[in-house]
Amino acid sequence: MVRPQVPEGVHRQPRLRRTGALLTSLSALIATTVVAGPAVAAGPGGPCDLERTDAHHSEGLDTWNSRYPRPVRRLDAAMVFLSFPDAKPRVTPARLAADHVPATPDFFKRASYGKFALRVHPLRRWLTMPQRSTAYAIQRDWNAKSRAAYLRDAIASADPHLDFGRYDLVYLVADPDAPGVDADATKVVNFEKPLRADGVDLRRLVTVFEHHPPDRNVLAHETGHVFDLPDLYHRPKDTDASAEWDTYVGDWDLMGSQFGMAPDPFGWHKWKLGWLGARQIACAARSGVFAHTLSPLNRPEGTKLVFVPVSPSTGYAIEARASGGNDEAICKPGVLISRVDTGVDSGGGPVTIMDSTPHGRGCTRERNVHPGLSDAAYAPGEIFRTETNGLRIRVRVTGRDAAGDFGVEITRRASGGARG
Repeated sequence: MVRPQVPEGVHRQPRLRRTGALLTSLSALIATTVVAGPAVAAGPGGPCDLERTDAHHSEGLDTWNSRYPRPVRRLDAAMVFLSFPDAKPRVTPARLAADHVPATPDFFKRASYGKFALRVHPLRRWLTMPQRSTAYAIQRDWNAKSRAAYLRDAIASADPHLDFGRYDLVYLVADPDAPGVDADATKVVNFEKPLRADGVDLRRLVTVFEHHPPDRNVLAHETGHVFDLPDLYHRPKDTDASAEWDTYVGDWDLMGSQFGMAPDPFGWHKWKLGWLGARQIACAARSGVFAHTLSPLNRPEGTKLVFVPVSPSTGYAIEARASGGNDEAICKPGVLISRVDTGVDSGGGPVTIMDSTPHGRGCTRERNVHPGLSDAAYAPGEIFRTETNGLRIRVRVTGRDAAGDFGVEITRRASGGARG
């Protein structure tokens, strides 16, 4: 019996935000001379390796959840195309495959600095499901019985044509024009008890119900769930149709929105997934003042993350973001600061952005998912302050050098200490 556990999906923008453009520019500033302070090395067992909790898709990285494949090697994905008796497909499997490949593998190649290769193998023919598309009652919050029937029939339809044992993950792509297909239902479905096919356990499947052409980066978002990454968007209650979806991280990080202008994964996620090494992470776990130079995440070299732990499960991540790579359309380069909480479930706000301009309109472009957070990064001369867990934390962006790297000065004191 198929027992779907937790379906996870992307969100859809309820409307296009058409607002006037607000241009924000940064002067190129030369970083001040800095002297290393009381930062400590990050790595296995270190004070910045926040604990992985029982939260769904916990952001903890002290251990890896072995139920998920870790994307530090080549992974092979099968892409299966499913049609239905009540609709003749209007588009070929080859065209649907081209909607996602090579865009999705290229996204991960850039994000991982070439450390991860996703190889997608499309089954270039339609496989017909036994039931009409409308019989499965496909929708975002899918009835468990109907969803189980769909997955059972999909696996049975694919099994004669596919050796599941050859693949690390499976994408089930439905005919986008079938009358019962709901584009809002694209999800990863996890199983309480793995399914068996061709002698291997299937712990999760990616069900794709996208329009043609699909949302930008939608398959990369769903693949992020396969690697134990959480949803970072805020899903309003069904009764609150006017509420915002993107209040936690806005345009930052793919797991916040497939529409984001700066979708490169956070430095914390790159560390979690194994794409950053311990030498690229600085850990501000002791009291004092120290400085560092951060290289933007879109470049492979240099220090990528300074982390300030404030408890075994929470802390502040400090990283640099600039135009280039997956962040080519970024609105405001600078130093991005976010709060990480490993005890918060996927979709509950495990990461929240600290906004440098909380009362500003942001970079208002038509494509922004949340203009107010699009300019959240701190520019040279700007300061972030917070007081939490008996600690007073101050982060000042000291400048930007000719290479595009940002200087930061972090002050960590007990709350009773003198203000910095």
